Amino acid sequence: MKFAQFHPGQIITLGPWHLSESSLLDFAREWDPQWFHLDSERAQTGPYKGLIASGWQTGAIAMRMVVDAILHDSDSIGSPGIEALRWIAPVRAGDDLRLTATVLEVRTSQRRPELGIMRWRWQMHNQHGVEVMELTATSLFGLEPSAS
Repeated sequence: MKFAQFHPGQIITLGPWHLSESSLLDFAREWDPQWFHLDSERAQTGPYKGLIASGWQTGAIAMRMVVDAILHDSDSIGSPGIEALRWIAPVRAGDDLRLTATVLEVRTSQRRPELGIMRWRWQMHNQHGVEVMELTATSLFGLEPSAS
């Protein structure tokens, strides 16, 4: 999507994305090798009563969904960061994740008119409708120079 296609209040729904056990374990081995992501037997008696995905994997899945559906053909030039990130409920192998992106603000930079700025909230839910992650981020877009 192009920057001009976004408007405050816009809601974009994506998914589902199926999280397999092999994907959960592969990510954990590489990036977040804590026992509750890797040790199935120990995780059964832990606080989550089973293996859970890394929150970072949940965020990475959300990013992939957004890039595939929204940013892949856009003028996106990155992000200055995330204002807030919460992992609300565990994500487990077998979950089918859906993402709702809500556009909060769209504006052109006052200092750099060639820069579009969008704030949006991403909410990830599992197949039971349970919210598992929420974040608020700012995305930057390159804009064509105005014709004078």
